[in-house]
Formats: sequence, structure tokens, C-alpha cells
Amino acid sequence: MTTPEPQHLTVLQTARNLAGFAVDRTDLKQILATLPQDPGLNLTAIEYELGILKILTVGWGIFFFMPVKDKNKHLLSESFWQMIQEFSQNISTLTETATGQQIDYFTILKERLDTYVGHMQGSFDETIDPAAVMGPAFAAACGCPDNAIAILSGSKMFSLTLGAVKEYLAATVIKQD
Repeated sequence: MTTPEPQHLTVLQTARNLAGFAVDRTDLKQILATLPQDPGLNLTAIEYELGILKILTVGWGIFFFMPVKDKNKHLLSESFWQMIQEFSQNISTLTETATGQQIDYFTILKERLDTYVGHMQGSFDETIDPAAVMGPAFAAACGCPDNAIAILSGSKMFSLTLGAVKEYLAATVIKQD
């Protein structure tokens, strides 16, 4: 079996690709389509929170899978979050235009990040799969902390997204801009 030739991309191209993946809703829609009918689930909340979880997980994946000594790590992470901030501004503006209510989507992302980090720090056993922590934290964010379907949906989004980021970074050689 041959391994494919790695892509040679700049930091900005890599950040743009990862940001595009983070906000792409294709896999989110696929997860939603597989959910059984459950009167205890608010599908709107599940969809909203899956989108947030995916964005945050891509950001974590950059931090987690890039080597500490990689000179591009900080710049890639910073570029990714700047692109997510621009996306968030667009979401905030569209929401305000459509509903008349002001929201700051980037602040919502930061608050949810703090929540998820708190859950991760609260799991003292380092042998626990992070997806096993993220699933219940996701379900709690959706307002249904004991719902197995919500827990599994969050775990699935977290695991699939991390796997995709790991695979993408492994297949990419980042060159200087």
C-alpha cells in the first residue's frame, strides 16, 4: 500500500481549509439524520450545539496534533481562530438582522469552550477517553444531560472531527507563507 503524496500548503491555506471544515455542516446533518425520534430531544439545540462542538474540536485538534516544537503551530492556531472570529461576526450580524436580537457568537464559542475545558479538567482519570467526557458535557449543553442519544451524538461529533483533523494534518506539509 502506498501513502498519498502530502499536500504542501501555507499556514493560511491550511487555516482556511480547517476553518472551512469547522463550519461545514455536512457531517452535522448526517448525524442529525441518523437520530431516532425522541420526544426528550430538542433537535434545534442538538444541531446548534453540534456546530459549536465541531468548531471547538477543530481548534483543539490543531493544538493537540501539531508537535509542540512546530514553528507553524501558533500561527496556524491564531489564523484559524481569526477566521472563526470573522465567521462568528457574520453569524452575529445575520442573526441580528433576522431576529432583531444582538448576539455575539464568538463569545458564545468562548463560553462553551470554557465549559468543555472545565469538564475535561474535572475528569481526573487520564485513562478516560476524552469523547466519554465530551458526550455528557455536550448533552448538558443541549439541556438533556441524561439523554443517551444526545450523549452519543456529542461523542460522535467530537471523535469524528478529531480524527478528521488528525488525518488532515498528517497529510499536510505546512510551508512558510
